[in-house]
Amino acid sequence: MHGRDLARRACLNFARKEPFAKAKAMVINMNKLPKKTAGLEERLGHKFKDTELIRTALTHSSYSHEQRIKHNFCRCNERLEFLGDSVLSIIASEYLFESFRDRDEGDLTKLRAEIVCERALAGYAVEIELGDYLLLGIGEEKNGGRKSKSILSDAFEAVLAAVYLDSGENGKAEVSKFLMPFLEAEVVKTEKAGRGHDFKTQLQQFIQQDSSAELEYVIVNETGPDHCKTFAAEARMGSNIIGRGEGKTKREAEQMAAKEALELFGNI
Repeated sequence: MHGRDLARRACLNFARKEPFAKAKAMVINMNKLPKKTAGLEERLGHKFKDTELIRTALTHSSYSHEQRIKHNFCRCNERLEFLGDSVLSIIASEYLFESFRDRDEGDLTKLRAEIVCERALAGYAVEIELGDYLLLGIGEEKNGGRKSKSILSDAFEAVLAAVYLDSGENGKAEVSKFLMPFLEAEVVKTEKAGRGHDFKTQLQQFIQQDSSAELEYVIVNETGPDHCKTFAAEARMGSNIIGRGEGKTKREAEQMAAKEALELFGNI
């Protein structure tokens, strides 16, 4: 087991030994959530015994800072986010390890990075309408913080930690029950889009075996509005187009072009 995984497990064990409710700082409950948590608990499949946990998980630092200016101590979700990151990583790692026995460490690491990245977590958060429940400062509220990928992904991790701590010894199982459908669906999308594979590196290595021709990628088209573009790329070897692909980013389009080229050569 790598040092990073050992550290994560140590973090989870420490959290169990020192319950959130026993933290030394006194909390004045000023949290007036914008929406009752019953709907969120239903989506999570978990009814909180310690409601302070979920209130804190939904409290952004901007709200906490505003309360401190008013001399009210109010926890933000950053500590829970820290723990939730470890809970998420352990569950995702075990799932990929058991489900993809033919993949090496490098492939598993790339795949895990895709299903636990900010983009993916924000997507999970949107599916459970997490943004509707957040406590935000006035500035973040005005700036559209409820739709911010960064804020949503951080809050999602904090909520995972809240469920984990509230469930005691069954914490990992309780989080897994809620989380796994999201991870499984994201793996399917990631595999389909080729984001879990480095097709460009595979193609480069394959071509170098038999040819000295230069491989290049060219973005040939962009469609859609600035916030939701689709890119089209071509993989070219000399004057020949050996693959075409599309994606929501230039990198993804190039990866899909490389994948098509590998399929053309019968390499995948």
